[in-house]
Amino acid sequence: MWTRFIRQPLSTRRPSNTIFSSIYINETLRRNKAVVCALSASYISTFAGYPLDSLKSRLQTTKTPISVPRIALLVYREEGIVGFYRGLWIPLMTISFVRAASFTIYTRTKEFCRDHQLVDHTKLLGSAVVGGLGGAMAGSLISFGSAPFELVKVRRQLEYTIAEKKGIKLVKPPSTASAVRDIFRMSGFFGLYNGFSLHFLRDTAGTALYFLEYDGMRHLLGRHPSGEQGPTPPWLPIHPSLVPFFCGSLSGVTSWALIYPMDVVKTKVQQRALAGEQYRGPGETLRRLIRGPDPQNPKPLVAGIARIYRGLGVSALRSVTTHGLLWTFFDLVSGFIDQLPESPT
Repeated sequence: MWTRFIRQPLSTRRPSNTIFSSIYINETLRRNKAVVCALSASYISTFAGYPLDSLKSRLQTTKTPISVPRIALLVYREEGIVGFYRGLWIPLMTISFVRAASFTIYTRTKEFCRDHQLVDHTKLLGSAVVGGLGGAMAGSLISFGSAPFELVKVRRQLEYTIAEKKGIKLVKPPSTASAVRDIFRMSGFFGLYNGFSLHFLRDTAGTALYFLEYDGMRHLLGRHPSGEQGPTPPWLPIHPSLVPFFCGSLSGVTSWALIYPMDVVKTKVQQRALAGEQYRGPGETLRRLIRGPDPQNPKPLVAGIARIYRGLGVSALRSVTTHGLLWTFFDLVSGFIDQLPESPT
């Protein structure tokens, strides 16, 4: 037996299995390229931008104006570095899979529109409309699964504020599992869907705007209909490798700025529900945020709008970081998969 093995040619011992496994892995990666790219890019971008997202939630719910450095210092003094990453595992695990599903729906919608020639994707308008349609479809469908995790994330980020509303002196914040149990005790299973209508509208509109802007800008900056990046136009002399970061950052910031008031109202409605306070509708919440609690003595309109957009600066920085890195690594992983050897025919 050993003699037969030793005399066996090297090419017939094991390499065939190795080559087969490598080809199988390559084909699997190629078939699931959108999911693989979205997951790998999302892990990196979520971890990088989460501290800014945590500060954004705190700025949205504070009643007195406070600067970003000041609130960051307070968080560090009271909670340490952990305070910036409280609840991280929720978006790290859920948002990554949500983005994978979102990118898959977005990609499949675009492919459907192109296969049925519903629009001319070689033109700027067609490219943007198809991206927006794919984004709206992805945002609306994904919101049903992401809403409970978003609520728990807000609960973890605002533990101290919610405890203060309840008149509780919080020495040590509860775990994520304890936070979920508390929501169940207060409102049952459907308590996880507090503020769902606002969450649905925010995700549908925001994701549609995001992909519409991204695909439109990529078209303007020289991306071919097949997906490869061509030379950039002379009016924006940047290296082609920086185009994904530029388009991702700009589309993330602008789309987020447009839906930011809706996100502020959603966070306030959810905060009141989590603190056990009396329900206040979105319209009333928005009015009180802009004009104050006293209808007889309303605040100046400019001051009210400024309060609505409190925290937008840190949100813009978060969007630049997360969405720029997201698309940069998405394109890098996509290019790596495209260059993998194909199976022999």
